[in-house]
Amino acid sequence: MRVLAAMSGGVDSAVAAARAVAAGHDVTGVHLALSRNPLSYRSGARGCCTQEDARDARRAADVLGIPFYVWDLAERFHADVVEDFVQEYSSGRTPNPCLRCNEKIKFAAVLDRALALGFDAVCTGHYARLVDGPHGRELHRSVDAEKDQSYVLGVLTAQQLAHAMFPLGGSRKTEVRAEAAERGLAVADKPDSHDICFVADGDTAGFLARELGDQPGNVVDEDGTVLGQHDASYAFTVGQRRGLRIGRPAADGKPRYVLSIEPVSRTITVGPREHLAVSVIEGAKPRWCGEPLDGTQECRAQIRAHGETLAARAWLDGDTLRVELAEPAVGVAPGQAVVLYDGTRVIGSATIAGTLAAATA
Repeated sequence: MRVLAAMSGGVDSAVAAARAVAAGHDVTGVHLALSRNPLSYRSGARGCCTQEDARDARRAADVLGIPFYVWDLAERFHADVVEDFVQEYSSGRTPNPCLRCNEKIKFAAVLDRALALGFDAVCTGHYARLVDGPHGRELHRSVDAEKDQSYVLGVLTAQQLAHAMFPLGGSRKTEVRAEAAERGLAVADKPDSHDICFVADGDTAGFLARELGDQPGNVVDEDGTVLGQHDASYAFTVGQRRGLRIGRPAADGKPRYVLSIEPVSRTITVGPREHLAVSVIEGAKPRWCGEPLDGTQECRAQIRAHGETLAARAWLDGDTLRVELAEPAVGVAPGQAVVLYDGTRVIGSATIAGTLAAATA
């Protein structure tokens, strides 16, 4: 099978490519150049898109003895991921750029180009498993719960999964690093990338300020009483506690949290933690890793990339996915994803568009 191995320059993608080679596939490595200015992206432990990462990926391909290319997807990445990130924050939502990158870049732009070039599959270093089930290829959680990345892959469709390879899904990270050392890969001890690659200094608020400028407004309580001012509504997310700039303590002495963000009036509404509790999540643009929901299904719902799953039941209401939680959850931020599971199997996902409070659900 002809396999295109996406090589980020890290240890995971290098070992994934090595396993594809060891399995007898005809493997070609490709590094995605995603920054219009590579020097502005994170380096070392903090990045996956820098010139340093490109060099590490090329060295790994040389060790494996496979052809290697660099594909320039900087403009596509900027439009589909960076601009989407900025727009979502300016609209009062909290996006997940890694999820959007998987959807729009790695398994849309890259997979489409790979298939057009005659490749049969795209191989990545994601920690997730692919299982052949009764209705086709299924996406499952990794055996390494701490590294599991099935949440950010929940946007993939059945057709995309049919052309995907995740060789690391049955391994733990310690095993992957040990294998990299055994294979003579220089990235064996390279620290993991984390945070947002295109926010060079890790200061998301500062990045957004440079993109969107000052947008001052009021911080109010649930009755509309002004408690303080802020510089920009995009600097807040639902569930946030710190940095609220409240000029007076609450009468009940309880800490206040962001309950909602109104970007047009630039109003941040705060209240006690119990008022964050929601029982129903409304999801837009659902995507299915297999067959779509047919009626109401008991499942588990995950609402954060590294959060626990919650008992739920889900159904489609027209184009809206409705997820009713067995127990209320707090800090559910619009713009994030809700991903549904049946055991370890990913059913599908949707972008959180709204919620219903526990008291009114």
